Amino acid sequence: MADAATVVLLVRHGLTPTTGIKLPGQAPGLHLTDEGRRQAEAAAARIKALPKVAAVYSSHLERARETGAPIARMRGLALRIDRDLADLDIGSWTGLSLKQASRRPEWEAVQRNPSGFRFPDGESFPEMQARITSALGRLVARFPGQIVVAVSHADPIKAAVAQALGTPLDLFQRIVIAPTSITAVAYRRGGPAVLTVNSLAGDIAWLGGGKA
Repeated sequence: MADAATVVLLVRHGLTPTTGIKLPGQAPGLHLTDEGRRQAEAAAARIKALPKVAAVYSSHLERARETGAPIARMRGLALRIDRDLADLDIGSWTGLSLKQASRRPEWEAVQRNPSGFRFPDGESFPEMQARITSALGRLVARFPGQIVVAVSHADPIKAAVAQALGTPLDLFQRIVIAPTSITAVAYRRGGPAVLTVNSLAGDIAWLGGGKA
């Protein structure tokens, strides 16, 4: 069918030692915890229930690759890397604890006016949103009418959902994306449809037919 939607499953990486504690940004060397690996296996089992997955992509960061690996393995696919699925580049804020970051005068802008904020030596929120939506656009063009998995990070997934919903970027912090949650967006010529957000449990086999 010429106008069949491409369904992108946006999966956040699993739990790491810094989740909810520090801002890792794009720093290398951060791996999943034992619980994070268990979460990744559980997400893979849920995705295995789908009748067909064309490809599994991941950001280049270890925590995303380690989450994507069991998904790709259960589907019998190679894990492909797209650096544009990476977390927000927070520049000189990289490694700050959330407590430290929340004490900075710029924190209010990060929470209330992210569209106008750029991290020192890093990227702006609009640049991050443009990066993730461009990456997803390439996947949609590459796999028309199919299902694709993209393993990414909380802020990029929230930004992608905001774009799909037509929600202003300044309100994207209202969207919650938990570790190894599955968010599904159907992209078609008439515009995107958000099928589910932050799904953490239950059967998702219905997404295999959710291309309306």
